[in-house]
Amino acid sequence: MKGIFDTKRDSGYDDEIAFRYHFPKMYRAVVETLVGGRIVYREPQRNGGRRAYVATARVVGIEQDPARPGHAYAVMAEYQEFDKPVPFVRDGRYWETSLLSVPDPSRVGAFLQGKSIRTIPQSDFAAIVRAGLAETLMPDNAIRLELDSQHVDGPTQELLNLPLEEQERRIDQILMNRKIRQASFRRKVCDAYDSRCAITGLRIVNGGGKSEAQAAHIWSVADGGPDVVQNGIALSATVHWLFDRHLISLTDDYRILVSHNKVPSELRTLFAKQMDRIHLPADDRLWPHPAYVARHRERFSSV
Repeated sequence: MKGIFDTKRDSGYDDEIAFRYHFPKMYRAVVETLVGGRIVYREPQRNGGRRAYVATARVVGIEQDPARPGHAYAVMAEYQEFDKPVPFVRDGRYWETSLLSVPDPSRVGAFLQGKSIRTIPQSDFAAIVRAGLAETLMPDNAIRLELDSQHVDGPTQELLNLPLEEQERRIDQILMNRKIRQASFRRKVCDAYDSRCAITGLRIVNGGGKSEAQAAHIWSVADGGPDVVQNGIALSATVHWLFDRHLISLTDDYRILVSHNKVPSELRTLFAKQMDRIHLPADDRLWPHPAYVARHRERFSSV
């Protein structure tokens, strides 16, 4: 079963949509049908939303809200933001089949009142998600994102070579493919940092558009970290190696911490000029999340 979860900024709900979605009891029966399945997050236009589908995730359970009677949480996993928001309306037509039956398009908003959580057919879900991953799956980006034949296995290459309609049919396999998820994460992080290593400040891009900088997770996926830009940082290969082993970390104000007794002096020269503050995305909404940085720093302190 597939569904839509509407998400609004400043909604008053206790959402952290990569991990939990807060809802009132009127939606409980619908959410129960979606446990084990995937949903698409949509931002309505209200409250400054983008009027678009923005991400997908899997519903893995329901937990009662102990602090707010009549409310519960959908427990979420495998959260993945789209390459770009998918507009609510495409070429004058709605992605959601149920909305095509609304005779007056100006009444769609009224039709969706009380339907912030709703089910959709697999075909609707697949079409929206495939559109959301269009840049990652674009053949022209294969080398840049390491989705070319030199970097992927046979099953992944098969998925990438499929025509669009067949990719939609196998969209769940695409979402579960770790190599494709990594490529999507890499694209978002490297674009946010303009393909520049946040710590050395170096920006090296080859003729195929592939940056020397890699997308490092701050809170590792293996430990439960999400594939979101705010949990990523663009780093050159050597610095990435040091960061993953918690030999370097960050302060709350994004200055570099170095384990001087474990990092050789010749490596410390790589980032000597960046000790005041690292290079950060131009959009401060994409800066590393303080909670993820704090997790990384805890491991750094224990090394």
